[in-house]
Amino acid sequence: MTAGEKAKGRRQRAILYNVVALLSVLLAIVAVTTWRAGKADREAEDKADRLSAALAELGAPVPERDRIVRLLGNDGGPVCADPAGALQRAASLGQLSNGAGGPGTRPVIADSRILEGELAIVTIYCPDQLAEFEKFVDDLRTADLTPE
Repeated sequence: MTAGEKAKGRRQRAILYNVVALLSVLLAIVAVTTWRAGKADREAEDKADRLSAALAELGAPVPERDRIVRLLGNDGGPVCADPAGALQRAASLGQLSNGAGGPGTRPVIADSRILEGELAIVTIYCPDQLAEFEKFVDDLRTADLTPE
């Protein structure tokens, strides 16, 4: 390799690094400008109040109202994106396991109350998807494990 080829290779790498850096900055700008958090309007606050009441009635811990508004907005956010879809089902089933990692992970019979919070969210924020989500929940094997 001659000195001229080394210089050419260095220049090409520098151009490549600059292009990658420029694209990274552009993608970061696009991500920041297009990211939308949950809307914090009156509807979101009303739904957060209804969810807080439902969770309190279930005896579940109730997050702060502002957190609910920021997380779920007025459309349910990630919970209502596709509550009975494959990805959500996989996430839910992953949480209903023995907690071991890797090959030791096993499904467990969960307490029947464990999904009631998510059912409350779907009921309040996306009732149009409630029937499909209830079908998924009904197919799970649960039992009454904790005393009331």
